[in-house]
Amino acid sequence: MTCASCATRIERKLNKLPGVEATVNYATEKARVRGQDVDPAALIAAVQSAGYQAAVPAPPAADPSGEGAAAPAADGELVSLRQRLLISTALAVPVAVLSMVPALQFEYWQWLALTLTAPVAVWGAWPFHRAAAVNARHGAATMDTLISVGVIAAFGWSLYALFFGGAGMPGMTMTFTLVGTPQAGGHEIYLEVAALVTVFILAGRYAEARARKSSSEALRALLELGAKDAVKIVGGVEQRVPAAQLVVGDTVLVRPGEKIPSDGLVVDGSSAIDASMLTGESTPVEVGVGSRVVGATVNVGGRLTVEITRVGADTELARMRRLMEEAQTGKAKVQRLADRVSGVFVPVVILLAITAFVGWLLVGGSIELAFTAAVATLIIACPCALGLATPTALLVGTGRGSQLGILIRGPQVLEQTRKVDTIVLDKTGTVTSGTMTVTAVHPAPGVTTAQLLATAAAVESGSEHPVARAIVTESGPVPAAETFASHAGLGVQGIVDESLIVAGRPSWLQEQWGITPPADLQREADNLEAAGATVVAIGRDGEHLGIIAVADTVKPTSAEAVARFKALGMTPVLLTGDNDGAARHIAATVGIDQVHAGVTPAGKLDVVRRLQDEGRVVAMVGDGVNDAAALAAADLGLAMGGGTDAAIAASDITVVSGDLLVVADAVRLARRTLGTIKGNLFWAFAYNVAAIPVAMAGLLNPLVAAAAMALSSVFVVTNSLRLRGFRATPATTPALTSPDSRVPARV
Repeated sequence: MTCASCATRIERKLNKLPGVEATVNYATEKARVRGQDVDPAALIAAVQSAGYQAAVPAPPAADPSGEGAAAPAADGELVSLRQRLLISTALAVPVAVLSMVPALQFEYWQWLALTLTAPVAVWGAWPFHRAAAVNARHGAATMDTLISVGVIAAFGWSLYALFFGGAGMPGMTMTFTLVGTPQAGGHEIYLEVAALVTVFILAGRYAEARARKSSSEALRALLELGAKDAVKIVGGVEQRVPAAQLVVGDTVLVRPGEKIPSDGLVVDGSSAIDASMLTGESTPVEVGVGSRVVGATVNVGGRLTVEITRVGADTELARMRRLMEEAQTGKAKVQRLADRVSGVFVPVVILLAITAFVGWLLVGGSIELAFTAAVATLIIACPCALGLATPTALLVGTGRGSQLGILIRGPQVLEQTRKVDTIVLDKTGTVTSGTMTVTAVHPAPGVTTAQLLATAAAVESGSEHPVARAIVTESGPVPAAETFASHAGLGVQGIVDESLIVAGRPSWLQEQWGITPPADLQREADNLEAAGATVVAIGRDGEHLGIIAVADTVKPTSAEAVARFKALGMTPVLLTGDNDGAARHIAATVGIDQVHAGVTPAGKLDVVRRLQDEGRVVAMVGDGVNDAAALAAADLGLAMGGGTDAAIAASDITVVSGDLLVVADAVRLARRTLGTIKGNLFWAFAYNVAAIPVAMAGLLNPLVAAAAMALSSVFVVTNSLRLRGFRATPATTPALTSPDSRVPARV
């Protein structure tokens, strides 16, 4: 494909097939086709019937390098364009200088100009002539038709003037003007127009091709991140094998500095993992036994033994690739309008050029002025910028997002981010960490904090309950109870150092064991429970040792993220299945005024729909299976990357790091990308609307028209590349480490 109207034409051909829904992207040179029982051969035949070639892309497993055939093809196109551009420029510049500077025009200069121009107009412009001929055979016209006709007209007229008019006579001179001026008979030649128009258009195409390649580098870099080989453990023996040969259930050894070959679970060892390629965060993440690790991340600490849980197309890296390609292949509503315009634009422009030519002749203008107006109209009108406006911005925006750990599913998502005025936040795992942590320790008189934690951990070590795990983690290694018994929903008991230790609800200790806390500890327990914490009382041989509060904690950046949502014009709403007291405490901590507590998964969906019924455009942020329905129903669904596959599948944007601050960055990036698309389209439309009447009026030299047309495309691409400079806003608040910041909340 050479222009946006090519993509539109192929898209129309594919969509005429029964049961086929196709989208063709000019920038990525890919067609995304949906349908049932669709034969790829029929799709390729439809593309060929339109005058183009196509191939089914190789599956990811067949292309372990991630590069595929697209990169060499793109490089070949660049080399060919650069070669034509350099040679054509070397030949065209002398022609331009001779034509524009009368002092340099020697006796037979025009014949030298013809000798230099001929290779440029024929060989240099051959890609445009060939594309125009192919499309003409299929009864179509594209932007290449306009360029080819313009160059052929300028060159053909010059040949006529040289051989049959007076332009070939010795001593003929010319002057350069920005506007069409009546000249005598056939004394005017347009060799410099044919040569320089070709050079300008080639330069524009070369700049576009380089920019398209540059804008897709993020995706190509992502595909190249995966490990090429792995150390597989078979019967206790290490074997180095290609990463593509791993299957689910294999065990691999990952040494410091090596990439994790595929998604898996750590079964032995502990280390730090550099996950910046996924999350955009430079700080390594600590992992240990039971931690989930993602393929292509780098082990920067100790040795790890990993059991592979996902391979090939099921991995996180492959999912990121699919999301990015979906985003870059789709089209926003504004782009579909541009496609429809470009589809009818070329025939209209040809008609306008003919009208300008005939019109000038009818009003008594010279044939040279009429010819100038017609050629300028053909050249200035090429709406290449229309076809590049959306794809290049999407390529750059989604590529930059992937580097920051933000995956945008498609261009339709961008339309919604602009309109969103309400953002609904799930509490657990989104606003809070989702992990139970000890938030307060209050020992009884005569008991130290360390003693209380150690005693509680000794009896809790036999339990797998999240509350028990939090206490054991806070205390560190302790000896397990000699005997252990768990009382579901109440607490645990065991013998530690020949003493009976009980830990559980304060009411259970009082009613079952007759252990009553001091009045000050009872008041403290009541306050903590009112704030949503789970309070564990500890007793030893009938003596009350103290209380420990365990709760989910607010993420360090949640409050700042909420403030940024408000600055973006969105009203935050907290949504949770937790009790009202705990939910409102969390909401007050992070600055949220609207709270919906005690909500079931079905109730979350109802809340989203109720807000929509009120006329709000709702974004939903969540991470669990219970959030999937609400994410799908929301106008904009944002999933936290550490969440479940169901939540991610139902979302429009995935934030890989799970940091709520990045959600604000995702909205900013999506809005900026949409703004860039609209700016590009405005420039392209306004440019054509303003320039065509000027050209038809004979007020524009074809050289200026060619330069302006090429520059419009370069402007659009360059404007899109500005998105590469998008930066995530750093957190301005320090990590929450003070006791007051460890806000208790019930899971």
